[in-house]
Amino acid sequence: MKTDLSLFKVFQHNDDYFEMLSDPEFSRKNVLKQSIVIFIFCCIYGIVMGSYNGFLQSMVTGLKIPCLIFLSLLICFPALFVIQYMIGSTMTIWQMANIILSGFVVFSTIALSFAPIVVFFMITSENYAFLKLLHVAIFIFSGIFTIRTIIRGLSYSCEKKNVYPKLGMNIFKIWIFIFAFVSSQLAWNLRPFVGSRDLPFELFRVRESNFYVAVIHSVADLFDPGTDAAPTSSDTSPK
Repeated sequence: MKTDLSLFKVFQHNDDYFEMLSDPEFSRKNVLKQSIVIFIFCCIYGIVMGSYNGFLQSMVTGLKIPCLIFLSLLICFPALFVIQYMIGSTMTIWQMANIILSGFVVFSTIALSFAPIVVFFMITSENYAFLKLLHVAIFIFSGIFTIRTIIRGLSYSCEKKNVYPKLGMNIFKIWIFIFAFVSSQLAWNLRPFVGSRDLPFELFRVRESNFYVAVIHSVADLFDPGTDAAPTSSDTSPK
């Protein structure tokens, strides 16, 4: 039951997996295992993402994607845990961290599964705006399953283990929006991820505009037949 692949039970055997988290020893060890899986899968996806603009961009993006995930969690998780504790949650920090990380194991696995599709469009299309929006769509799609997994874990803790208050479910939904804003702002500051071929390589872009304006511009570029590569200094996050 406690094999190295036990964390993948979260994909189909949710109740079995969340029951395992009630074991303090397993819970502590599982944080590290989940973190390693998230790092490796996000790193590989980042390498594929950045390969559009060459080897150097590929290596840098391979590090930026896991950094984006873990820094966003590091910034947002303390507020979630403290507030949940104040409203009556008796979950340990390890149990809470495991449930949140389980969602991001799902996120990184789903995102990585789209890597062959990303490679296909990089080979068959030169439309930079389309590729940026494709990555945004993959992140949103993966994020939906992330939220779904975390909510299942919190619901199990509430209904089956009675260690999590019902009010916490509503607070978590608010926290999701906070996390989304933090991660999108952080991604904007970490850009470029894909990197335009019309611009020289840069580790970070100059701070300008914002993520949401960049998405709108990318949509406009996608439907503008005269802009195949979007030769601007902005780069849509998480691109």
